[in-house]
Amino acid sequence: MSSAISQFFILSARGDAIIRRDFLGNVPGVSSELFFRHNNFWKGGHGGLGEGEAPPVFIVDGVTYFHLKEGGVTLLATTRDNVSPSMVLELLRRLSTLIKDYCGFLTEESVRKNFPLIYELLDEVLDYGVPQSTSTDFLKPFVLNEPIIAKPAFGPKQLFSLNKGPTGVFKSVLDTNRTDGKHKEEIYVDVVERLTATFNASGHVCSSQVEGAIQIKSYLTWNPPIKLKLNDGMIIGRRDNKYGGYPPESGGHAVYLNDASFHEVANLDAFDTEKCIILTPPDGEFALMNYRTTVGFKPPFRVYMTVEADPISVDKATVTMKIWCEIPPEKAASGLEVELPTPKYVQRVHCELDEKAEGFDNSFQSWDYSEKGHVLKWRLKRIGGGQDFMLRARLTLDRPYLASLRSEIGPINLRFTIPMYALSRLAIKYLQILKKEKNYNPCRWVRYVTTSNSYTFRT
Repeated sequence: MSSAISQFFILSARGDAIIRRDFLGNVPGVSSELFFRHNNFWKGGHGGLGEGEAPPVFIVDGVTYFHLKEGGVTLLATTRDNVSPSMVLELLRRLSTLIKDYCGFLTEESVRKNFPLIYELLDEVLDYGVPQSTSTDFLKPFVLNEPIIAKPAFGPKQLFSLNKGPTGVFKSVLDTNRTDGKHKEEIYVDVVERLTATFNASGHVCSSQVEGAIQIKSYLTWNPPIKLKLNDGMIIGRRDNKYGGYPPESGGHAVYLNDASFHEVANLDAFDTEKCIILTPPDGEFALMNYRTTVGFKPPFRVYMTVEADPISVDKATVTMKIWCEIPPEKAASGLEVELPTPKYVQRVHCELDEKAEGFDNSFQSWDYSEKGHVLKWRLKRIGGGQDFMLRARLTLDRPYLASLRSEIGPINLRFTIPMYALSRLAIKYLQILKKEKNYNPCRWVRYVTTSNSYTFRT
């Protein structure tokens, strides 16, 4: 099995090739145009993918296309050889991380402003299409071009997007080499959690899982060692419970993780006794700890839906959706989107939003219905803990109402982000810089964010 790719591209949202490298010359030069055409007008296929949702790996005319979309651009690799798909996709992910580490951010503007630096990185990472080192720390001495930091403008939803890395930092790792006195000593730590949950028609949890990571990005000169302390009452599956099983429901432990893995730089000598991790952070962004848990947390949202016949017209139906936010009152979710698929015989939809008390600003929620995709979307810019909202939709059908409509609507899918909230209750108790200089006091930034990976209510 080969490990070489033939071509590498970075494409804009319009399909323009901003970065292009042809290593082997055995794939046509118009491959990026062919990819853009097939990707935008994908006809579906196996796996339930709909039109316009091309899989991350597909083959056209004997050429295999691998792509990863991030920051509004697409990283594309092509090959004619038998190459491991997981290896190439991981290579694309690491290349996107490298660009973010050196350019501060991955957008079309940052790629255009820093194309000499990106070509320099590609020359070091890929040798005739064969991956070499993708370590930010290792490549640092070989990068001579200075980055041009292009800070993008963010709206409220994008501010807490996970695509942009730790806590809105747009600095390059080369910033630590500055000698003009403008370098700021900083370290960023993110606790990022992604929730996957499925509920039955009665609203009870069928399955739920939180996948989390402690992401670190350091801008500390000379990379001094640091010390992180986690929850004292934390239990990590088989590591702390060798006989397996789950802790009792009445147990006093605040955090239970099914399993966890640590980065190679983590010193775990004091972890079992003090729940402390000592490490010397390398340059760039990396995951200090990846973990997973299926117990000990409460789903943040509940949804209730009813479908009723319209009392006036036989070819109309009324769908009522009510959503409850069950996170702590001092927290709030942002960018909540509720998606409800409808049958193809639904012609039109008109919705009435929940009317709150007089003086309440209801402009933060909206709805729209796609007649082509037959999907109703209900959007709320912000919903606080303890709040509930309701939407009433009137459906116009092209045939008389039947009770079977209830089973043909759905499932309901939710997308959301909850800033400064960790569903598993994992917490960074303190972050200590182990440097003996008395006047050394760098800025420490810690952020928590929970987002939905898949949050589905069956109907």
